[in-house]
Amino acid sequence: MPKMKTSRSAAKRFRVTGTGKLKRAKAYKSHILTKKSAKRKRNLRKAAITDATNVKNMKKILPYV
Repeated sequence: MPKMKTSRSAAKRFRVTGTGKLKRAKAYKSHILTKKSAKRKRNLRKAAITDATNVKNMKKILPYV
């Protein structure tokens, strides 16, 4: 059985926490920032945990993470 390949695009976007959860960055922070409030932009900086409904698929494309 050959080694499984890691999706490199996913590996750059997700990190695993100490408890094994997947951490991700929030979307909508790259451009068109003038119309967004300071509070909204500040909250977009914080990392988020990947939703449980997506974890099974994420573990499949990140087998060694």
